[in-house]
Amino acid sequence: MEGETSPVPDEVLTSAKERLEGEDVSLADNEEILHALSELTPVYENDRSYFVLGNYDRGPIRRLNIVVDRLNRRTDAYAFRMVDVRGEWDNSIQKFCLIADVVTYLVGVAEKEPSDFLVEQGLLVGTVEYFSKSHVLKREYEDEDHPFGWMQDGVFDLFEREGRLYRWRAEADLVEATGELP
Repeated sequence: MEGETSPVPDEVLTSAKERLEGEDVSLADNEEILHALSELTPVYENDRSYFVLGNYDRGPIRRLNIVVDRLNRRTDAYAFRMVDVRGEWDNSIQKFCLIADVVTYLVGVAEKEPSDFLVEQGLLVGTVEYFSKSHVLKREYEDEDHPFGWMQDGVFDLFEREGRLYRWRAEADLVEATGELP
């Protein structure tokens, strides 16, 4: 592949290199990371990109796919999920951070089901850069006042104060809330 130019902008490769500098990354891991970044070419070819986070269980992943589909219908936009970037990384937080660094928006779809994106929520609010480009689509439940834990409620409060929390109950509401995203 000598002489080929990378579809990944130099500043992204530099950012990835800086983020990984202190890490013990094997040559194979390094190749995997660079391959994953090159798979994200649509991020650089469109004006807006959306990294959609949430639960991958059967019902919830269908709703994640609805969000991805609706966002991809927009002109000059590209939306995807973590699983859309191939490769098994030993450190999925590293993978998350590298992807989050290059996208325009991070969009969380929050449901009370297990295996939600709890770790990512912590990263979203714990990093100024990530928080400033994050939006959360929070599912509301008619029969429960606090279906999420107090920590998650605190995260949701932060997003609500910034006007970046969108509530939904049914899939039709989710489609409508997705339409409100920038």
